[in-house]
Amino acid sequence: MLDINWLELFLDPNTQWILLGSVLLGLSSGVLGSFAYLRKQSLMGDALAHAALPGICIAFMLTGSKSIFFFLIGAAVAGLIATFGVGFVTRNSRIKQDSALGIVLSVFFGLGIVLLTQIQHSDSGNQSGLDKFLFGQAASMVQSDVIVMAIVALVLVLACTLLFKEFKLLSFDSGFAKGLGYPVAFLDQLLMFLIVIAVVVGIQAVGVVLMSALLITPAVSARYWTERLGVMVVLAGFFGAVSGFAGTLISTTANNLPTGPLSVLAATSLFLISVVFAPRRGVLSKVLVRLTVKKAVLQEQRDSVIVVTTSTVKPSKEAQS
Repeated sequence: MLDINWLELFLDPNTQWILLGSVLLGLSSGVLGSFAYLRKQSLMGDALAHAALPGICIAFMLTGSKSIFFFLIGAAVAGLIATFGVGFVTRNSRIKQDSALGIVLSVFFGLGIVLLTQIQHSDSGNQSGLDKFLFGQAASMVQSDVIVMAIVALVLVLACTLLFKEFKLLSFDSGFAKGLGYPVAFLDQLLMFLIVIAVVVGIQAVGVVLMSALLITPAVSARYWTERLGVMVVLAGFFGAVSGFAGTLISTTANNLPTGPLSVLAATSLFLISVVFAPRRGVLSKVLVRLTVKKAVLQEQRDSVIVVTTSTVKPSKEAQS
């Protein structure tokens, strides 16, 4: 058992900053993931997360610094190139979008691993810890990193709040939105850009390998609880925040445990709870409905048998009298 003084842990300023950044990251990821999930672009987050790795490596090779600012720029540029690459392959070939995403994901991640290996074997001694971007390590973040993460996360949530109506139309009926005069192409690219930014900001805490899970899993979990988009977005943000908080807390208190897998396990736990206990869509609710319907059908059959028996018995008594 770990001997942890929880009061001292939560009073520690560094821990407070890290937890705040992770909660805001989970919140923004869940909100944006709701629109990506409804637009059936779940794999896009995975492709963008993996595409960020070569951008990070190239930014380090050019600057020699592990500044989160330069990493953000490199990862954002790589993510945008990957986005345009997917669009180019889809438009100029018979390859469907999911296949194009798989191709881009594999190429960029393979390139990132090659560059990361090259950096690790270089003579520079400053590359230590760069591989933490694969699986995430919240404990390695400093206050300036968390401030950047918190500001960007708040901007993402604010953008989704202000453009909620437009993103709602884009997610459910882009043709209808275009007919109303909305700039559908611009909104689509804007939403994709916001997802790129969310992925880029979260890779230090969660890692490039599992960042997509923090985007999609809270949204899928929230979908089990409601039919309304507004409620779904709020629930997805809440589930993402809880997942980020739990994963970061365990990673901070335990030694050598990466944040990404722990946050994903927390999100998966919430997903399993939603699958089992959610009203109407949950497994338990469906089982109870089936049992109730079965009981009602059996009772109706018994009542019909009694009615038939009574109707056949009465004439015989009258005939005897």
